[in-house]
Amino acid sequence: MVPMLIGGSLNAIGYGIATLGPGIGVAMIFSAVINGTARQPEARPAMMTTAFIGFAVVEALALFGFALAFIVS
Repeated sequence: MVPMLIGGSLNAIGYGIATLGPGIGVAMIFSAVINGTARQPEARPAMMTTAFIGFAVVEALALFGFALAFIVS
């Protein structure tokens, strides 16, 4: 009996697991904005600006990880 060969690399699995971090980060950012808007509606524009900057930073880190997954493999 021939053992089953598995091709590919573990980078795809590692990146798949690493996507949980940015997903949780984005959820935390926007849940804080929703909570803050419910508490103080007049501060919504300032909170949304900060939220979009935080969202961009979190997603940029996710894209760097995606690029590194291809560079390392």
